[in-house]
Amino acid sequence: MTRIEGTRSGILLVDKPQGITSHDVVSRTRRLAGTRKVGHAGTLDPMATGLLLLGINHSTRLLTFLVGLDKEYVATIRLGSSTSTDDAEGEVVETADQETLDALIPIDVERAIGNLRGIIQQVPSSVSAIKVKGKRAYALARAGETVELAARTVTISAFEILDMSLTSEHTFDGPREHWDVSVRVKCSSGTYIRALARDLGVALGVGGHLTQLRRTRIGPFSVTEAPALENLDVGAALLSPAAVATHLFMSYHLSEQQTLDLGHGKRILTPELTGQSKPVAALAPDGRLVGLMEVTSEGAKSLVNFPEDQPT
Repeated sequence: MTRIEGTRSGILLVDKPQGITSHDVVSRTRRLAGTRKVGHAGTLDPMATGLLLLGINHSTRLLTFLVGLDKEYVATIRLGSSTSTDDAEGEVVETADQETLDALIPIDVERAIGNLRGIIQQVPSSVSAIKVKGKRAYALARAGETVELAARTVTISAFEILDMSLTSEHTFDGPREHWDVSVRVKCSSGTYIRALARDLGVALGVGGHLTQLRRTRIGPFSVTEAPALENLDVGAALLSPAAVATHLFMSYHLSEQQTLDLGHGKRILTPELTGQSKPVAALAPDGRLVGLMEVTSEGAKSLVNFPEDQPT
């Protein structure tokens, strides 16, 4: 791991290992970056691995625009038992009888998955980070309280089987079989893959929970571009705010005067952008990101500004 100066800003792609929290990754990055101003765009559970997007210094302001990007995961769903947390970290609360499990065939699983594609209503796991009366749902659930969360609309644009195998494990009651189903899921932000595992098991009448989860993509950013945490060279891996913003939004090159005006919160005239409804990345003549602009009938105004990094 390589340390950087504490004044640089940017977005960092990190491949999170299993067994630590997203906050642990942020804490390590703060030490390496020499700054407290580090945030992330969407957590991963300790059990999960894969892509985290971190913002450093002024670029934490970009995280708001990264959180809502669609996600892609590869996961393993175990069919044959359900757990208290809908994943392997919880206690088994119900197991399917062997006869029902033996009768399950791959085409049944494919049909059930088909019903979970598209725009669906999903009830998040009771151990999610959603707040209920000011407290996290997982804190209430682990304190023994009954947690009822409202269904939310999510979009599952891809849910496909990569592999499916019938395996056995030894328990106190003797050997038991279960199906391990490897899947790829592409979904909208706010989707819970644990809930997909749970709902698939319910639909098949055998119970289901998540045993492995890896986030492979957030919007246009792939985990293949992300260094592992233990090999992280922050200075080398840091993406400039301009590079990230122009990857996500249309860009507009400002004049020197427009750069000054936008930086001071003034509205600027941009007739070339008439009709543009999405944010626009405003770039200074030297290529740095000045801000993200909103285009109106009266011109463009700043949604968020990005101060220039100061040399140490």
